Amino acid sequence: MTSSEPRWLSPVEQRAWRALAAVLLRLPPALDAQLQRDARLSHFEYLVLAGLSEAPARTLRMSDLAALCNGSLSRLSHVVKRLEKRDWVRRSPCPEDGRYINATLTEDGFAKLSASAPGHVHIVRSLVVDALSEDQVEQLIDIGTRITDRIDGMAS
Repeated sequence: MTSSEPRWLSPVEQRAWRALAAVLLRLPPALDAQLQRDARLSHFEYLVLAGLSEAPARTLRMSDLAALCNGSLSRLSHVVKRLEKRDWVRRSPCPEDGRYINATLTEDGFAKLSASAPGHVHIVRSLVVDALSEDQVEQLIDIGTRITDRIDGMAS
């Protein structure tokens, strides 16, 4: 075998890949549909609100929030603008470094997140957690971490 030939997937590896690909394609729309239906939020908007809720003083630099939500700064800016119009997020210059903009979750935004979280947790539990044994949940943590570490390593 020459180095230019791909390492083809074995039948078991191909089944594993196809199972993961199906999850990657089908889970996000299912999560988004529940949040749209029950909370009138996109999954990305929910991630923004949740990320801010877990930050000190419910505030993060926009660039850090984009990384946390796995979105571009441009996409985040558009979403935060929509969330600002609903009075759920406020933007302001970063006091430590004026070159940056902070996003802060407002009390109304926290209330919206709190009202939306039970439905989101229910669908996550229903579709993912309850489908797995305790051992499989631990394996999923390990598998997800290994894959994301590889992805992060390629970006460096």
